[in-house]
This record gives sequence, C-alpha cells and structure tokens, in this order.
Amino acid sequence: MLKRVQLFLGPTMSRVFVAWFALTGLLSLILNVFVNQYDWVASVQTLIVLVFFLGVIIIVVSRLSSEERLRWLAILLPAFGALFLALVFLPQFGGVLIGAALGWVVAMALITRARMPVEYRQAIKHLRKNEYADAVKMMDHIIKVDPNHAQHYKFRGEVYRLWGKVRQAQQDYQKMTQLEPDSPVGFNGLAEVHLQAGDYQQAHKAAVRANELAPGDWVTFYNLGMIEDRLKQSDQVVEHLNQALRLKVKDSRHRLLIYFYLARAYGRLGNIEKAEETLAQLRQHTGGLDEWFTILKSDQAETLRQVIGDDIQTASELIDGDLKVNDLRFA
Repeated sequence: MLKRVQLFLGPTMSRVFVAWFALTGLLSLILNVFVNQYDWVASVQTLIVLVFFLGVIIIVVSRLSSEERLRWLAILLPAFGALFLALVFLPQFGGVLIGAALGWVVAMALITRARMPVEYRQAIKHLRKNEYADAVKMMDHIIKVDPNHAQHYKFRGEVYRLWGKVRQAQQDYQKMTQLEPDSPVGFNGLAEVHLQAGDYQQAHKAAVRANELAPGDWVTFYNLGMIEDRLKQSDQVVEHLNQALRLKVKDSRHRLLIYFYLARAYGRLGNIEKAEETLAQLRQHTGGLDEWFTILKSDQAETLRQVIGDDIQTASELIDGDLKVNDLRFA
C-alpha cells in the first residue's frame, strides 16, 4: 500500500508530504510541550489540523488529471468545509459533522465511480495484473455495444500500447481521430504510438495536427519537440520546446526532458554557450529525474523505457558530469 502511494505521488511530492507531516506535527508538539498553558493553544492546534488536511488535499489533487482533479475537489472540499465547521464554529456537533464528512467522501467516491461501466473497472483490474488480453476483451465488448464513443478506443489503444501491440494501438487512435476530428487528444495519442513504432514522419504529422487544434496546450509543443529531436530538426526543437516552457509545464519530470532536448538541440546546432546554460537548468530538476527512474521501474513501463529510456539515461549522465555538452554536437 505504501509503495502504491509513493508511486502515485512520485518522489518529489512524497518528500513534500513527509515534510508537511513533519512540519505540522512538530508545530503541534511544540505547542503541547512548551506553551500548553495558554488558552489560545487549542485554537492554534485546531488551525494546524485544518492546514494539514488542506495541504494533503492540495498535494493529492496536484497529481491527478484535470478531469479527476475536478471530481475529487467536488468530493473533498465539502468534507473539508464540514471539518472546518466542526473544529472552529460548532465543536459541540463535532462528532456528527466529522461523521457526515467521512460519509460524504465515501458515498460520493462510490457514486461517481459507479458511473464507470463495469467492463471498464474489470479492464483496469486486468491491466494492473498485466493481463492485457483480458483487458482488451473487456473493451471489445464495450466497443461492440457502443462503437461511436471515442474514449473507448482511447482506452483500448492505451492497453495495446502497454501490451506492445503498436499496430492495433495506431488503429484505435486513428479511429478516435475519425470520431473526434477536432479533438487534439486522438492526434496526440496517434503521434505517440507512431513515435513508439519509430515512424517519426507520421508521428510528426499527427503532432502538428494536435498542435494546430490545441495551440495553448504545452503537451502538444512537448510532443512536437520530442519528435523533432528524433528527426534532428534542432531549430524546430528550440522553437517548440521554448514555447512549451512559456505555457508553464508544471511537473518537474517533463521540464527535465524539455531541458535535455533543448540542450541536445543547442549542442547539435553548435551553440555550446546556450547548451551550457540549458544544462544548468537541467541540473535543477534532479527530482524529476528521480521520478522518471521510479516510474521506469514499473512492470507496465516497458513502452516508456523503449521510447525515452535512453534519453533519461543520457540526461542522468549529463547531470552527473559523465557526459559533456560538447558530446551533444554529434548525438
């Protein structure tokens, strides 16, 4: 259980969680031991508890997708409100309000999860056990019943990608782009499976279309830059990845790869000064490197290892100094 939590949070957020727990716990201990004779201590202790839970919510929600983030905010914020009332304004009804908060979280988690078709839940269970064929069978059944739902093909395409069946994944993402021609999601997925297959020209074509449909999304510029790195189109790498950074890439592990690809692009262009500057920025993202190494250890990360495993290793060698930016001129 603990390993699952650490994998979900990632190394950086796991450390943030531990630090947050230690900090609030230390403050509470100091109040109990040294200044517990004052009347205001109880109020401050209550505030510390509330701040701790709010911090936990922020840490957990930050690791979710945008869709899941909205779902869990809708579940957790009312519960936090009830907890706030119980601890600050209505302590006499604390037991009732805290019970109501817990009941709300459990009930809403079950209700919102229940909207997911049972076949999806079964497919996810098979996927966690690396039972890819069984997961595909579940999705085959859903698609047979509802063949015009693009998200079904997206999910099955992801299963095929993890399974290593790139051709089938390409077909599913192609179908998704036909059902939702104005959605960048299908084109992004199509670009990624073409990249996995080593078909960089087709990957670039799909990535360009995704970028046209979502010019304000850093992911589309990131995918473009990664593919152009493979094509050694260094000027375009610099343009598109700098645009991704301007759009505020939040997580450290993707910023790490962006700075790596930028350093390699500047190295290939012979701009060693810019490559050195970018390397300095790359070295500020060792937390992102730790996250990638943790993720790549997973049994289900074979696809990622194939696509970016060498990049992560090269970035690590640059950070450690085993590789110099001059070496990137010929990479």
